[in-house]
Amino acid sequence: MVTHRTRYLSRRSLMKGAGALALGVSARSLLRGPVTARQTPTTRNIEGTELKILLWQHFVPVHDAWFSAFVEEWGAANGVTTQVDYINTAEVPTTFAAEIAAQEGHDLVEHIASLGQYEKSLVDMTSLIEEAKSRHGEMSGVCARSGYNPTTGVNYSFVHGYAPDPGDYRKSLWDTVELPNGPTTWQELLDGGTRIKAEQGIQLGIGMSNEIDSNMAGQALLWAFDASVQDASENVTINSSETIAALDFMKQLYDGAMTPEVFGWNAASNNQLLVAGQASYILNSISAYRAAMEQNPEVAKDIFFSYPLAGPNGTALANGHAVYNAMIPNYSPNQDTAAEFILHLVNNYEAKTRESLLYDFPGFPSIAPDLLADGGWLDVDPFGSDPVDKLTVLKTANDYTTNIGHPGPANAVLGSVFGEFVLPNMFARVARGEQTSAESAAEAEAQINAFYEQWAAEGLVGGGR
Repeated sequence: MVTHRTRYLSRRSLMKGAGALALGVSARSLLRGPVTARQTPTTRNIEGTELKILLWQHFVPVHDAWFSAFVEEWGAANGVTTQVDYINTAEVPTTFAAEIAAQEGHDLVEHIASLGQYEKSLVDMTSLIEEAKSRHGEMSGVCARSGYNPTTGVNYSFVHGYAPDPGDYRKSLWDTVELPNGPTTWQELLDGGTRIKAEQGIQLGIGMSNEIDSNMAGQALLWAFDASVQDASENVTINSSETIAALDFMKQLYDGAMTPEVFGWNAASNNQLLVAGQASYILNSISAYRAAMEQNPEVAKDIFFSYPLAGPNGTALANGHAVYNAMIPNYSPNQDTAAEFILHLVNNYEAKTRESLLYDFPGFPSIAPDLLADGGWLDVDPFGSDPVDKLTVLKTANDYTTNIGHPGPANAVLGSVFGEFVLPNMFARVARGEQTSAESAAEAEAQINAFYEQWAAEGLVGGGR
């Protein structure tokens, strides 16, 4: 008998804490009953197998109700016993590492950032990606680059989608500092944010703590100042005059517009601050906004979105706020089943985008044409934005979003940099006055060089040198 089981392996946090879109009456109305997914042609013999999925708890929780039903329907249609285990996203890397050490566990694991350091324990997804490309065309750039190692030629993950990472700002607050469309540069963020905090007592929120949002914010600031962890050939370049300038800037931003709580934030904190009406600006996806629509509608009306902030020379790039790295461990006895499910998920990404309330962008843009089309979902939000075109800033997200490690690849070194929170700690030491910018950059360089030596010895980095 084919069965399905959904489990939450730890106490479910409200999306990034209290910032979740509660599964209340209005949210329930967005779920469309039976999934009735388009079934993907099965080229592998998977009947009678099982599929155990380890998945992060989505930041728009109504998605998970849809996804569980989606998996169950697919399993029933293909004679596959299915199980979905949801855990807090921060717990995915360590949970997966423990399974790798034990050489047993889930058949499909998904994380929201690249885990290149696990490459040798993962199935190469290259042929599966080519199969999907033959059906759906080219992948968006951030998805194509976020699971690929050019040194080995291996696609260690199948990145089927991502969530853009715009700026989220309170329009009424920025009106008072003559920036009605929010900040467009980091300097405007500093100038306007400092005034808002001084005159209205409302801070802005950019974390410098051991959590993933702080990782992404730190790297975006480095890019804006034309700094980077590595160059295109994987040479470590963190200790540069550009990095020092970015560190000096963050010190000014902290002193003028933030409070010490940013050093202890978790991934929920900036969401909570915005939803509560106590933040002028955060770097985040639209999940906090969707939560505010449900929990604090007056604040939601005041939340608008901006493009990535430009640095001194006009550079403006963003990470994917969540980049969906689906990985098949090489010890899984159900690798073909996991591969077939990934193809099925990709084939139904229009539904996935809709059921995530437009949080999930497809790795293959052709699959959800209504998302980016003129007059489409981002121009006229089907979920009640006021005004209806509030999300249009996301229409060019495929152009301004890049992979961790840019201009180099999302390699094992960057997996370690993110896993050890090297970047937010580098910024925090300077902001707290513990080190000069030069000292902190040098400490980060020493840490990253150690990662490089470790992974170069494994043959996972350095192919571009």
